[in-house]
Amino acid sequence: MPTAKTTKKKAPAAKAKISKTAILNKYKEHVLTHDAEPRSVFTFAQELGISESAFYEHYSSFEAIQASVWEQFIDDTIAGIKKDQPYQEYSNRERLLAFYYTLIERLKQDRSFVKYTVEGKLKRPELHPAFLKSFKTQFLAYAESLIGEAYDDQEIVKRPLISNGYKDGMWLQLIFIVGFWLKDDSEAFEKTDAAIEKSVNLSFELMGSGPLDLMIDFGKFLFQNK
Repeated sequence: MPTAKTTKKKAPAAKAKISKTAILNKYKEHVLTHDAEPRSVFTFAQELGISESAFYEHYSSFEAIQASVWEQFIDDTIAGIKKDQPYQEYSNRERLLAFYYTLIERLKQDRSFVKYTVEGKLKRPELHPAFLKSFKTQFLAYAESLIGEAYDDQEIVKRPLISNGYKDGMWLQLIFIVGFWLKDDSEAFEKTDAAIEKSVNLSFELMGSGPLDLMIDFGKFLFQNK
């Protein structure tokens, strides 16, 4: 009596593995080509030829990819200025100028992606998009360090209540600069360079000893003698 043949089922082919950088680059390519995010992580994973779970091994969401890109922007910027020998000899005003110039140079490499991620989302800087959270945290740490050195060098002065807001003022300044640059249609973004210089000079004049102190002193006088 013939025996029934036993057929072995082939195990499904394993999905290919992919690097974190490859996922990030493919995501950037997709949004810039379609001007929209993939419909879902599932469809994006299919596009990459990987399983959905393989995507989650690297990123929790598309927003996490955007956050990773922006973290790289500021990491590259800070690394760039710190390896520049003249930076160590700069005044703190010049260091902030160098930071903004270097940041814009870095953003130029991904201008279309920057525009895609932030366009329409920076109208209220105090309500920054979640993907900028880590970027903002790192920038505020940098600003706080810069401010501390500026106090020591007497480039700026401590003022009751106001001083605590210096770093937040710098964050608003950064948002202004990025927004200005995205709208700048001048050759080689010359207007952005001018905006950075004027903005930083103004902020250091306001944080330094000068007219603002006279205004505060006058305000205290009026309050005490009303």
